[in-house]
Amino acid sequence: MQTVSEIRPSSIAGTWYEGQPKRLAESVDSYLERAKIEKITGKVIGLVAPHAGHRYSGPVAGYAFAAARGLTPSLVAVIAPMHHPYPHPLITSAHAYYRTPLGDIPIARAALGDLSARLKAQLGFGLSAVANDPEHSLEIELPFLQRALAAPFALIPVMVRQQDPHTTRILGETLAGILRGQDCLLVASTDLSHFYDQDSAQKLDAAMLSAAESFDPDSLFEAERSGKGQACGIGALAATLWAAKALGADAVKILNYATSGDVSGDYECVVGYGAGVMVAG
Repeated sequence: MQTVSEIRPSSIAGTWYEGQPKRLAESVDSYLERAKIEKITGKVIGLVAPHAGHRYSGPVAGYAFAAARGLTPSLVAVIAPMHHPYPHPLITSAHAYYRTPLGDIPIARAALGDLSARLKAQLGFGLSAVANDPEHSLEIELPFLQRALAAPFALIPVMVRQQDPHTTRILGETLAGILRGQDCLLVASTDLSHFYDQDSAQKLDAAMLSAAESFDPDSLFEAERSGKGQACGIGALAATLWAAKALGADAVKILNYATSGDVSGDYECVVGYGAGVMVAG
């Protein structure tokens, strides 16, 4: 039997983001500093952040993580899509730590075990733990968390393959049950529309961001079904909204939006990125 190492090595450091610790810290800090956001009123419960390479989505992601700058949650749940064809509906890591050039982040194994057991009781399946996954959409958020948050934290990593309304609602509400009463932060990792021209992308993305801002997770799926909006991490976003609602959040505010074309100059085939915050009070 193959032994699973304690550390999940980064599969994207040096390509999707800077691979050297000093350069990575400076890069992420620059995105956070350039994000000029209004003062957040209320308690920050969750964030919405894109997950492309930092060169493309970092300027937008900076707005999301600037909203959590200086916070000290002991637990951070990052919910992301799984882009690779694993035969499991909900996935987590089999390792004990995630590694980035900025250091190792412990995985909250007890919380994950509890979450998985509760999900299995309701859905008939829990979280499938995989080793050495190549998924970028969860890892890409970690350097931002490491630079924005003011204290070490333990990670609850969940990657979603089965992106349907029922699964994501149960995931979100069950996750909230695990986190209730604890100092925690939620992060939804999602990009928006893919590979449309700039004008078409902006229309699709505006509809999806409007659905998110309405704080009605079902409206996300309605926007997708009707062809009015797209998000590659629609299930991750919906689950995070359900969790945030159950944890007392009462509003979602979109903080920034752009496309890859705004960085590359190619407006014929773009990917949309949005940043947002979920707050209580």
